[in-house]
Amino acid sequence: MTTSTSELREAETVRLVDHLAGELARAGVTHMFGVGGANIEDLYDAVHRGGAMRGVVAKHEFSAVTMADGYARTTGRLGVVAATSGGGAMNLVPGLAEAYASRVPVLALVGQPPTGEEGHGAFQDSSGKAGSFDAREVFAPVSRFCARVDDADSLTELLPLAVAAAQADPRGPAVLLLPKDVQQARFQVPARGAAPMPGGPATTSAARLDPAAVSAVSDALRGAGRVLVIAGEDVAAHDAREELAELAERLGAWVAVTPDAKDVFDNRNPRFAGVAGVMGHANVEDCLRRADLCLLAGTRLPLLARGGLDRALAATDVVCLGPEPPFVAGIALGGDLRDALRAVTARLPPRPRPCLPHAGPRPAPMPGPPSETRGQAVPYSRAVAAVEAALPQDAHVFVDAGNAGASAIHLLPAPRHGRFVVAVGMGGMGYTFGAGIGAALATGRRTYVLAGDGAFFMHGMEVHTAVEYDAPVTFVIFNNNAHAMCALREEFLQGGVRSDDLFARTDLAAGVAAAFPSLEATGAGDAAQLRTALLRSNASGGPAFVAVDCDPREIPPFLPFQSFTEITESPNSAESKESSDERGIVRAG
Repeated sequence: MTTSTSELREAETVRLVDHLAGELARAGVTHMFGVGGANIEDLYDAVHRGGAMRGVVAKHEFSAVTMADGYARTTGRLGVVAATSGGGAMNLVPGLAEAYASRVPVLALVGQPPTGEEGHGAFQDSSGKAGSFDAREVFAPVSRFCARVDDADSLTELLPLAVAAAQADPRGPAVLLLPKDVQQARFQVPARGAAPMPGGPATTSAARLDPAAVSAVSDALRGAGRVLVIAGEDVAAHDAREELAELAERLGAWVAVTPDAKDVFDNRNPRFAGVAGVMGHANVEDCLRRADLCLLAGTRLPLLARGGLDRALAATDVVCLGPEPPFVAGIALGGDLRDALRAVTARLPPRPRPCLPHAGPRPAPMPGPPSETRGQAVPYSRAVAAVEAALPQDAHVFVDAGNAGASAIHLLPAPRHGRFVVAVGMGGMGYTFGAGIGAALATGRRTYVLAGDGAFFMHGMEVHTAVEYDAPVTFVIFNNNAHAMCALREEFLQGGVRSDDLFARTDLAAGVAAAFPSLEATGAGDAAQLRTALLRSNASGGPAFVAVDCDPREIPPFLPFQSFTEITESPNSAESKESSDERGIVRAG
């Protein structure tokens, strides 16, 4: 029996989605996150049949993006998210905006209607034809690369370009639009070239460092007496923690971190000066005023990281190491951060300088809530202390926005061997629920999600995804029954609290326990019960949920509120206005 030429050709062809799934798996991607639908179901089918990647189904596309984001931040690999057309595709936008702003490598695979139906009234048409909007114009501003795959052969060119764009500096999302008929098309896979597609642990093919800039930065550091280093998230993204620690030791420098980078330097090291910016520690400003030079490592020093520091920065020489120019004036050395740190360290004297004493990251003395409103609420300081007492040192921590986030950033030391992630790129509430799940599934390590009730009501039903996949995530909800940050802004900045940001009490633990009988859900009445519940969750293999009641009137360690309380005696004076403006009071919602 002979095999015909046509049968041989059929045997040698594959569906585009099978090829796509295989290429991603060969590049080191282990999970694909998303929500299914008619125009992406073929890709999910390919992932299921291939078996090399795990397809994870989220409850909402925003959370699916944040799962890919958390996966990328904790593994260093490319995060992958898939969604169908129409509303599913549009739900990706805020999550991609966060990844874009925070420089996180994510690949979004977005289904589209069949090409023959576009411009002819197709359901969820976003081709730009016949009056429909163009999906490429929607995704282009929140991506480093966006392209439509018009036929099967073009995927072999576009996929490596998309992955490379996501992982090049500045990193960020890439988007491929995949019409359903193109996904299903069969084609002959071209012979594999010598160079594999990028996609594993991110490596930057950065341009060669500028020798003149290396010399200028090295000369400035050698000539400086006291140095304050402010390190940012790029240190983690470029896996440059060891290089940072070596440079700090050589310089005898103090090291502060930006709010989104608590884990890039040991928080218990005597050199650690605290967190810079509006949720940070006053000691950073003290060190900056005493320093002869400020070295920015892996941060552009955006507003949240430099709030309260502008005047001291203006009086201090600044040098910056990192792939993008800083937001403050100074000498900049671009290129790959690890290479820059190594090049500068190599030009310093080999003998380490002694570390000069400093006051350390003292918690800000903030007024508590009035006694008549306190009730059974647990103060944030005690709640965060209970988290610290239970937190495994190899755990990952994901901190959400709001009062809970400000307290955790200010008070909770980063685990020694895990990530401490704060999504300050867009600051979207609810980011942590998906991101924590993505990190836990990717690494298998206990992951803590710290969020308020407002964030929970936005995307907390991703708890269901954690239960379905038995992810080792501990959800800790600080429930003050309010959008309390908004309520405090109303009180301090708008002359009184409006009732719409204060909610009736909700028993979140009881509600979650009723919805998910297999989930260990606890309502902690005090800090001791919170610690006990967290320790119990550490010993389990799957998810856990703990809610603790807090007071919406408690003022978090957030510089705009602290500044306002300091100047209320003369709010209309020019001196008060200068002080509030310098310290970074933000009056937008």
